[in-house]
Amino acid sequence: METIQGITQFTKTTFQTAITIGTFDGVHLGHRKILERLINNAKNGDLKPTVLTFFPHPRMVLQKDTDIKLLNTLEEKIQILESLGLDYLIVHPFTKDFSRLSATEFVRDILVNSLKSKKVIIGYDHRFGRNRNANIQDLIAFGNTLDFEVEEIPAQEIDEVSVSSTKIRNALLDGDIITANTYLNYPYMLTGIIKKGKGLGKEFGFPTANLHIAEGYKLIPKNGVYVVKSIINGKEYHGMMNIGFNPTVSGTEKSIEVNFFKFEGNLYNKKVQVGILHRIRDEHKFDSVQDLKKQLKKDREQSLELISG
Repeated sequence: METIQGITQFTKTTFQTAITIGTFDGVHLGHRKILERLINNAKNGDLKPTVLTFFPHPRMVLQKDTDIKLLNTLEEKIQILESLGLDYLIVHPFTKDFSRLSATEFVRDILVNSLKSKKVIIGYDHRFGRNRNANIQDLIAFGNTLDFEVEEIPAQEIDEVSVSSTKIRNALLDGDIITANTYLNYPYMLTGIIKKGKGLGKEFGFPTANLHIAEGYKLIPKNGVYVVKSIINGKEYHGMMNIGFNPTVSGTEKSIEVNFFKFEGNLYNKKVQVGILHRIRDEHKFDSVQDLKKQLKKDREQSLELISG
């Protein structure tokens, strides 16, 4: 898959595309049905399967929704889409100017002239153009005039996508990682840079890597202790992760700390991605550091049982 930053960077060649448009946050099972349909249609029509997505999220731009929480960072979304068999992913900067394109300008200039769309696969409720005043019937009419086909994704499938996204977000906020991962079809991931912490974990015999996630829009699951896995230097490591405030040692700032089992080495300033497998418990304030150490040993034992099981 080739990732193109911006529609203007899409190379104009002789090939034509089958395209779908959306944010595809999470790239979950519902999204994958749409993408599988896109890829199969493209192969049957000798077209290049292409996704047009936007960043920042339109709500961040049009509604100034700074509280929006997404399932993927842009980097994570690209990583997942890359594994699915697409030929092109076009990430277009979403701006107010872009949102003001008329329906005619969007279809003629973007879909047809720039992206060489021969087939557009889109949801029944898709709206586009300035003030979102055009719908799928308008798109079909444009297709008849400008020589491209429109395939409508029916209401049931679109509703499934919407329900899946909502269920994933709610599950993560409730700490139900099993439900979230089932809908995602992969372990929910957190990606960040390892920063130096206070070193308290090392003193307890459980050295931790402090994961700093730069993207404030990334959804962080409910506070608590989780079983995780990561690929570090090409090798898989499991561990346990705490999300929270470390109340036993009077922590005041929320942190994400991972204790990797059997790992030796320096991770400071390195990018690490953790996949979350299970949730063990809530974060607690223990009466003493000794009680915390005893619980961490239990957490490790339970983590290893879940990993081996």
